[in-house]
Amino acid sequence: MTRTSLITGASSGLGTEYARHLARRGDRLVLVAHDRQRLTALVDELGRAGAPEVEVLAADLATADGVEAVCARLTDPSRPVDLLVNSAGFGLPLAFERNDIEDEARHLRLHVEVPMRLMHAALPGMLERRSGTILNISSVSAVMPRSTYGAVKNWQVQFSRWASGAYRNRGVTVTAVCPGYTHTDFHARLGLARGEERIPDWMWLEAPRVVEESLHDVERGKAVSVPSKRYKAIWTVAQLAPSGVMARLAAKGR
Repeated sequence: MTRTSLITGASSGLGTEYARHLARRGDRLVLVAHDRQRLTALVDELGRAGAPEVEVLAADLATADGVEAVCARLTDPSRPVDLLVNSAGFGLPLAFERNDIEDEARHLRLHVEVPMRLMHAALPGMLERRSGTILNISSVSAVMPRSTYGAVKNWQVQFSRWASGAYRNRGVTVTAVCPGYTHTDFHARLGLARGEERIPDWMWLEAPRVVEESLHDVERGKAVSVPSKRYKAIWTVAQLAPSGVMARLAAKGR
């Protein structure tokens, strides 16, 4: 039976890699992003790779209208969504006191309010069908003192943990995916060329591996997926180390 997967932030970063992987496994895709041109280019790429069906939903999730459009698609009983991937997001410099407060407010909404609203829209249908999967693309920063980015990612982890326990017996799994530094265009969108992060090579992951490991963890019913052994170790240490030490380590990169 062909599954339908809806991916936010599909035009870049891990969202694009999830689209590629899920297309290869034969899912029907609903790709959400505000950049229609980049979405169209991705649809062309997936079509050449043999994707069975790709729907484009150009919506700016920073706006109420954009969120409403995606919620409407998630609640359409005639076109049920089996997998929701909340991947939309952006980063800000770590110096909170120098950041524009409206940028910080948008950052908070996109990482917390938007996935909350989309999950609230998707869950009733999934629970009625007793089948569904939700992935919240968080970060290993969720266990590090890392300005507001670590804070919003921690919300995604904590809610996913609760939702996993609350809904698993009703057929719905919820997983927070917590990768470390991953080679995508995320950093380029912050204005950084590859290599400018001053992060050691061993700390970088490749996007296809992150996606593959996270989907394997979903199949195993994990509430939190931390791809790679190195980041599993960092995740464990970060929860035990003094917050001051972790704050200094987390200050590397952007």
